[in-house]
Amino acid sequence: MARSGRGLPLIDALKDELVDYHLWHAARADLLRRLGRTKEAATAYRAALARVGSEPERRFLERRLAALN
Repeated sequence: MARSGRGLPLIDALKDELVDYHLWHAARADLLRRLGRTKEAATAYRAALARVGSEPERRFLERRLAALN
C-alpha cells in the first residue's frame, strides 16, 4: 500500500479532535489527491478553505483545488 494509503486512516482517526482545524482538512485532501480520489480531495480542500484564516494559505489551497480539474 502506498504511504498515502496508510496515512489516510491515521488522519481520519483524528477527525473528532481536529475537524474544525483547516490543516486537518488540507492534509486529508493532499492524501486523497495522491491516491487519485479527486472528488473527495476537492471536498476536503473546500472544507479547508472554509476554515482557513491566512490569505497565503487560502491561495495555496485554491491552487491545489484548481489543479484537480
